Amino acid sequence: MKKILRKKLLNNRKKNYLYISTKHILNIFEFIKNKYKNIKVIGGYVPINYEYDCLSLLKFLETKNYIISLPVIKNNSKMDFYKYSFKDPLKLNKLGIPEPFKFSRKIVPDLILVPLVGYDNSLNRLGYGGGFYDRYFEKSLKLNKIYKIGLAFSFQKIKKLPVNKFDKKLDRIITEKKI
Repeated sequence: MKKILRKKLLNNRKKNYLYISTKHILNIFEFIKNKYKNIKVIGGYVPINYEYDCLSLLKFLETKNYIISLPVIKNNSKMDFYKYSFKDPLKLNKLGIPEPFKFSRKIVPDLILVPLVGYDNSLNRLGYGGGFYDRYFEKSLKLNKIYKIGLAFSFQKIKKLPVNKFDKKLDRIITEKKI
């Protein structure tokens, strides 16, 4: 069920991809600054496959003295976040996704901007099926509170996602139409 839904949603995202405006990026920044006052470290991602592009937002957040981090995939199908600056180089991992070199510092974000394939009104997220984010949230939430904000296009919303006990809900979902 999830596999078929994932394929349909990925095709739809490719056909309907939207550019994220500077005004929208500033609105997201204001929202984060006002809603999550005590955060210092933000986890993001390098978009692939027509994902919602958060790189301009991350660059802007870096200029506002937030510490930026990006995920690094491990051999054991897990991931961790590593400190990143836009002055630093990236390398391609085994899945072809750009990530920081492992010699940068491992860090736990206070807030993570999460890519997704689909979502529903209950803040459930459908990803690519590898479970990397769900495992990371499970591990990290035992240590401290991490805010999870999904970034998606409004057309990625579906009525109800199939979920299982391993799926972790998001705290918010931001689209090009709504924060």
